[in-house]
Amino acid sequence: MLTNITIGQYIPGNSLIHRIDPRAKILMTVFFVVILFVARGFFSYLAIATFTLAIILLAKTGLKVVLRGLKPLIIIIGLTVVLHSLFNTTGDLLFALGPLKVYSEGLRFGLLMAARLILLITFTSLLTLTTSPISLTDGIERLLSPFKRIGLPAHELAMMMTIALRFIPTLLEEAQKIMKAQQSRGADFETGSLVKRAKALLPLLVPLFISAFR
Repeated sequence: MLTNITIGQYIPGNSLIHRIDPRAKILMTVFFVVILFVARGFFSYLAIATFTLAIILLAKTGLKVVLRGLKPLIIIIGLTVVLHSLFNTTGDLLFALGPLKVYSEGLRFGLLMAARLILLITFTSLLTLTTSPISLTDGIERLLSPFKRIGLPAHELAMMMTIALRFIPTLLEEAQKIMKAQQSRGADFETGSLVKRAKALLPLLVPLFISAFR
């Protein structure tokens, strides 16, 4: 699961999206997020999904690579649909199983929220997949440079944000190494219930934090 997280990773390339000025890509990402949260209805999300797919194809990063980043969030996406379906009691009753009742409006809203989450993660991951850390730092710094007049440390903020993004895959790679080392000593992270596997991951935290501080 750790290797499926794509945020912070960069895939070198020479596609049209790779060549776009990083400032334009950052602003386009911000604009996309705003539009995504403003959008309402099926056709709006269909248009946004079509646009996202077109950007992925132009970026030539591979659809599988982008969608791979959704795997660690499958449980969260599923819970989003389930919780909205159960607790939103507006609309027509679709079916009932004992005390559990699912209404049409709750299911519709849950599916829209899941679609919003999927599109948000998919599109924002393209920013780091198609922009090198240095270009991303320069882009953020140039966008923040007008605020230097009021004392905003643009360079420091840009470096801090970029290092935080870039550090995600580095930290995940370190976690993967620690997991393999513990598995060679008999640790089991893949069998048992969800609670048992979550408890098995707790011993990773101490060596991972020590490695992060180093």
